[in-house]
Amino acid sequence: MNTERAREVLFEAIEAVAPDVEAASLDPTELVREQADLDSMDFLEVVSMLTDALGADIPSADYPKLDTINSAVAYLGERLP
Repeated sequence: MNTERAREVLFEAIEAVAPDVEAASLDPTELVREQADLDSMDFLEVVSMLTDALGADIPSADYPKLDTINSAVAYLGERLP
């Protein structure tokens, strides 16, 4: 999967959980949770949506790879079909 599709999937998940946030306006190098004001339950919902898009689980050990837009896109780009 290319990085553009990974970015789309990530942005869709963030905006579904935090509809007041425009994901494209987030700094790709800063922590997503802080910028989008996501609490732990919101973050788990984003992960759940990403898991559905992946068709595979995202292990909790990999959650830090989803901290920023850039790191999440790189991670998802490797895992999405």
